[in-house]
Order: sequence, then C-alpha cells, then structure tokens
Amino acid sequence: MSPELISILVLVVVFVIATTRSVNMGALAFAAAFGVGTLVADLDADGIFAGFPGDLFVVLVGVTYLFAIARANGTTDWLVHAAVRLVRGRVALIPWVMFALTGALTAIGAVSPAAVAIVAPIALSFATRYSISPLLMGTMVVHGAQAGGFSPISIYGSIVNGIVEREKLPGSEIGLFLASLVANLLIAAVLFAVLGGRKLWARGAVPPEGDGAPGKGTGTEPTGSTEPTGGTSGAAPGSGGGAPTAVAVRPDQDTGGGADGTGIRLTPARIATLVALVALVVAVLGFDLDAGLTAVTLAVVLSTAWPDDSRRAVGEIAWSTVLLICGVLTYVGVLEEMGTITWAGEGVGGIGVPLLAAVLLCYIGAIVSAFASSVGIMGALIPLAVPFLAQGEIGAAGMVAALAVSATVVDVSPFSTNGALVLAAAPDVDRDRFFRQLMVYGGIVVAAVPALAWLVLVVPGFG
Repeated sequence: MSPELISILVLVVVFVIATTRSVNMGALAFAAAFGVGTLVADLDADGIFAGFPGDLFVVLVGVTYLFAIARANGTTDWLVHAAVRLVRGRVALIPWVMFALTGALTAIGAVSPAAVAIVAPIALSFATRYSISPLLMGTMVVHGAQAGGFSPISIYGSIVNGIVEREKLPGSEIGLFLASLVANLLIAAVLFAVLGGRKLWARGAVPPEGDGAPGKGTGTEPTGSTEPTGGTSGAAPGSGGGAPTAVAVRPDQDTGGGADGTGIRLTPARIATLVALVALVVAVLGFDLDAGLTAVTLAVVLSTAWPDDSRRAVGEIAWSTVLLICGVLTYVGVLEEMGTITWAGEGVGGIGVPLLAAVLLCYIGAIVSAFASSVGIMGALIPLAVPFLAQGEIGAAGMVAALAVSATVVDVSPFSTNGALVLAAAPDVDRDRFFRQLMVYGGIVVAAVPALAWLVLVVPGFG
C-alpha cells in the first residue's frame, strides 16, 4: 500500500473515531500527524509542525477574544439593536444584510477570512438574540464572502486571474465573478427558505427589547440571569421562527430607550470597543494588517482599560475549536508535505476522458479545500487541468470558474478558516451540535456543488 493511500485511510479513521467516540478531532489529528509523519512520511518534528496553522490560531484566538470583550461589556447588544433599527424591525432582512456586507468587503479587496472574522461575531450575536438559526446566519455570512470573492479587484479574483494568465489560458474576469456571485446567491436563497427564513418573514417587525413603547414589547422580559432563557442553543436548524430570546441586563444598560435610539446607552467601554472594531476593519482592509494580531492587540488595550470585562472574556475564547481546527490542518499539512494532494490530483489529471477528469478535479478541489487553502488548491489544480484544456474539448473559462466555485463554496466546512470562524464566533450554542451541523452541511455542499458547477459551467463548453 502506498504512503499516500495510507495517509488518506488514517484521515478516514480519525473522522470515524471522532464521530463515534466524541473525542476532539483536533487531538486525534495531532496524534495522526505524529504517527503518519514519523512512521510513514519519515518527517521529523519540524516537518510535522510546518503544517501547523499559526496564522489561523492567532486569528481564532484574537477575534474571539475581542468579540468576547464586546459581548461582556454590552457592545454587541448595542450593535444588534442598531441593526434592528436599521431594517425597521424586520429581522428577516438581517441575514441578507450580513450576506451583502461580507460580499461587499471581499469584492473591494478584503480576504474572505478577514471579512468573515469581522462580520460573523456580530451576525451570530444577533442570531442568538432573535432566535434565528445560527446555521442560517453563519452560512449566509460565509456565502456572502464568497459571492464577492472573485470580483476583478478582489484578492481571490486577482490571484486566479493571474494563474490563468500565467498558464496562458483564455479567461473571463467578469464571467468568473458572476459565476461565484450567482452560485452563492442561489445557495443563500435556498438556505434562507429551508432554515427558517419564511418564519422570520411571517414574524414581521420585531422591536428591540427595551424600547419601552406601550404595546410594542417583544413578548419577553429581561431577566437578571446571565444566560438566555430561550436561545438557539440546541435549536434545530430551521427553528428560527420563535420569539426573541430574553437576555441578561447589565447594570449599565438603559432599557428605556437611550439618546442613541437603540435602547442601550453608550458607555465609555462600549464607545472604545466600537472604535476598536472600526480600527480592526480599517487596519485589515486599509493597511493589509493581519486580522488576528490586530484583534489581539486591540483586545489587550481594552483589557488594560477595563479589566473587569476582559476577565471572563479570556475564558470565552473558543479553545476547543482552536484545538479542533489546528489539529486537522496540521494533519492536512503532513498530507501536503508527503505529496498526497499532488498524487491525487495527478492521478485524476492523467485520465484520458476530459469531461470525467474535469468533474473529478472539481471534486478534489472541493474535498481538499474543505480542509485547506481554497486559493492554494486552485493554484495547484488549474495547472493540472492545462493538458486536457489544451485539447480544446473543454472551455477553459468555464473550467476555471467551476474550479473556483467548487473550491470556495465549501468554506462553510468547520475545518476551513471561514467555517472555523463561524463556529468560534457563535455565542450560547451547543458547539458540538453546531459543529456537526456545519460538518453535515459542508458534506452536502461538497457532494452537490462540484457536480452542478461542472454541469452548468463545463459541459456547455464556456470559454
């Protein structure tokens, strides 16, 4: 048995054990990386740790730390109320607002994980407050990021178009952008219909809690508890049609309608946190600074100024998610180091039937990208497609667009950067259950989208 095949079988075993024995998959993956790397790939510790995603580790810790502080001091409550005011109480519009916001950020140049890191914590806090399915809200954010991700001026679009030009393939920048935009928009529409969107529309306008207007209550009263009395934790996907959850009231909350018009008054800590969130956006999008390091720095500044709020925020960092994602990606790094990814791609590329090779490459891109860098996978697969694209039986522009769609829509997987950020950002949910929901949905996307992209974009021979 070849080393590459052994490494794939070990990955399957890791999935089975984690699913049946409720062991953290990240811990299992670290053990597998050690065993396979040492015994099969003849790697030393440095070779194994080369695949450790240090940048993603810092992003997960930094962003969840910063937004844990924002939750602790009530800033996310203020933002949620402001969002409800913006759409005049139509909470059904908020998932689409988040979809459009992340799409706009990536379209103008934000890296997809940076946009998701900025928007997801706010979106999921809103979902918790108003009993919207966290799966719906999280996937809308990720698909929104991918919808704008291939504009001609975006990071992903620039990289893929550069690869196409380097390989001297015919391409269409606008066609690539529209393929990703339409695909993610259609997927988002289906998700909205299936995961409770119709019930949200039926709910109508829902005033924020604490408006204080006679006859305009939400059906819940604030409590003194520190936990929601009816949040989304444990709620099945699609159950987003319930009443808004009751939430804790901090001593410094003004539930009678503040001067800012949101029902929660701005305190110095909240103002500073809002400035920090704006600074995060400006630093990442305007100055191309690392989202994780920037978030950690801002969180430390806030912690120094208001230590009481930050004391419990450190404990709310999603450490189990950090272990899970970093372990799995370290094992994927071992697979890349020992050539398993290239081995699989070359095996498919050597098939003599171009259409069959095309659909298999789309599936390889989807499967591998669910655990690794989407752009990195496209950078490896597009050159592998050159030999049969040169035969002229398959349109190059359609093939590139199909690979782009297949390799990016799967970023909803909890093992990808975007999926991991969504999982880590969700407050007051059963994380194990939410992880399984994301994994099942990611599996559905991996199984269905590559075939659909191939059928729509490759078979007709576009480009």
